[in-house]
Amino acid sequence: MPVLEEGQIQIHTENIFPIIKKAVYSGHEVFLRELVSNGVDAINKRRMAALAGDCSEGEDGRISIQIDREAKTITISDNGIGMTADEVKRYINQVAFSSAEEFLEKYKTDTDAIIGHFGLGFYSSFMVASQVEIVTLSARPDSEAVRWSCDGSPKFSLAGAERSAPGTDVILHLMEEELEYLEPSRLRTLITTYCDFLPVEVQLEGETVNKRVAPWRRSARELSDKDYIDLYHYLYPFQGDPLLWVHLNTDYPYSLQGILYFPKITGRADWEKGEIRLYCNQVFVSDSIKEVVPRYLLPLRGVLDSPDIPLNVSRSALQTDRRVRSIGAFVARKIGDRLKELHQEDPSRYGEIWDSVAPFIKIGAMEDDKFADQVEGAILFGTTAEAAEGSNDPISCDAGRYTTLASYRARQPEENSKRVLYCTDEAGQAGPLALWKGQGAEVLLADTLIDAQFIPWLEARHSELRFQRVDAELDASLQESTPDLTDAEGKDPAEQLREIFRSALANDKVTVQVQSLKGEEAPAALILLPEQMRRMNDLGALMEQRLPGLPDHHVLLINRRHPLVEGLLKLSSGAILTSGSGEASPTQRLANDLSRHIYEMARLAVGGLEPNQLAGFQQRSCDLMGQLMQRSL
Repeated sequence: MPVLEEGQIQIHTENIFPIIKKAVYSGHEVFLRELVSNGVDAINKRRMAALAGDCSEGEDGRISIQIDREAKTITISDNGIGMTADEVKRYINQVAFSSAEEFLEKYKTDTDAIIGHFGLGFYSSFMVASQVEIVTLSARPDSEAVRWSCDGSPKFSLAGAERSAPGTDVILHLMEEELEYLEPSRLRTLITTYCDFLPVEVQLEGETVNKRVAPWRRSARELSDKDYIDLYHYLYPFQGDPLLWVHLNTDYPYSLQGILYFPKITGRADWEKGEIRLYCNQVFVSDSIKEVVPRYLLPLRGVLDSPDIPLNVSRSALQTDRRVRSIGAFVARKIGDRLKELHQEDPSRYGEIWDSVAPFIKIGAMEDDKFADQVEGAILFGTTAEAAEGSNDPISCDAGRYTTLASYRARQPEENSKRVLYCTDEAGQAGPLALWKGQGAEVLLADTLIDAQFIPWLEARHSELRFQRVDAELDASLQESTPDLTDAEGKDPAEQLREIFRSALANDKVTVQVQSLKGEEAPAALILLPEQMRRMNDLGALMEQRLPGLPDHHVLLINRRHPLVEGLLKLSSGAILTSGSGEASPTQRLANDLSRHIYEMARLAVGGLEPNQLAGFQQRSCDLMGQLMQRSL
């Protein structure tokens, strides 16, 4: 064929970044995404032009990929609108023009139908090819096929060609270091990754590879629960079923479709990167979208698809602007709506999944005031209150009983309406928890880690409230009011017990209190941690990235009514000093050992004994039991 023209490709830097081969795109593999996307564009353009009567309609759209190992080529073919020689010069040589935008300006149709907005996708082929050829025939009447060829330099050739049907072939002559793309399995993976949900059939060596159907593009009314779950399993195999999902669909002020899932998080969630997949008109772009959704929603999974999210020239990075922030706010609002809806319409189901969704909601509330206003009524706490028959408050389900802060406050007597009792460890705080429950008090069950930050945030939001952990202090309702008689020296039993424990412990950092506690199950002693002191200790542990331990300064509360304490008082009262030496008698030493044992048992209950202290505690316990056995024989 005679050469029609030779020249140099025009690069208009006033409109786009200079084209630097291998520098525009961060990963070579995206060449296939770009070329397949261009083919889909061409097919959609042909369909729209045919509706306008400008060209023939043709068969159903199809992208075909062929491998020639001997020639070391990959050919990506489409049966789209094709190009004339003038269009090749305009769209390929003068890369400053975006064929998609020019085409849309002419036909004024739905922008979602056109994927390419950059005019650079074709040039990604030079990342893997030493030479690229285009053989194309326009679907417009009386068109002639042309062949364009370029070796990656500004020089090109354009000549006549042979092609019987409208469409375009892009032929890549692979570089030696890029021959991995001759492997069908490699190309299949790329098609599945980037082009799986494109609405056009993508064939590799004659076999259709992509799914084509994007469920998030359909109406929620058209999808069953199984459809949503099947998509989740396809995107995230071996992850079990999602807890719930949110279907997103809006056309104004931007176009956005998607399905987001709350996963069952069994380990540590990724609050920095996330697993939500970003698509642009059903073409996969990125799985790192921290610029789009708020940080507290990053561990969600699913798909967001929008042509209106601004990407850089290679689609490999997002550019934050007002639209992106608006989209993030929209996503957060829809998530909040879905959570409130489930809480109201199916409280038992909401209670079942609460522990899994709580981190998203609580962190979101602390980071986003608008989200906090939206979901505050759907924030739950476990509760010790019994569910009333026929009532959904507290919510009763297999996972436990749950209530809201507002409902908890409504059930409190007037004198306690501004106090919120809570427990963060039912085992470690079992003693004081039993005391409060024994007197009919309702206690909220909080999370050990996240609520260490969430509860102070709630107090700041509700300045009239005072949150008090069950082991912070005990009020008069838990104490017996009967006064004790004094001995011959004018000391009452409480004062005597304080002296016994102070002497035995010899630790000024431990404040000893003695009270007569109500209830037969009240323990012999409790460790109490004043609320603000404990919070400072927890905050220090958080900043040092360690588990909070027992603060050096704490309160040891002795239960005067416990039989063990009463026996200790009698034992100590009968002890005498050995004459002359000033040393304690065996009875006094036993009383001291019992005092230390009671203290260490109280510490053990709150996890206050370090692992290296447990061996000594066990040895001292055995010695103490030996002493008691000898006295009883």
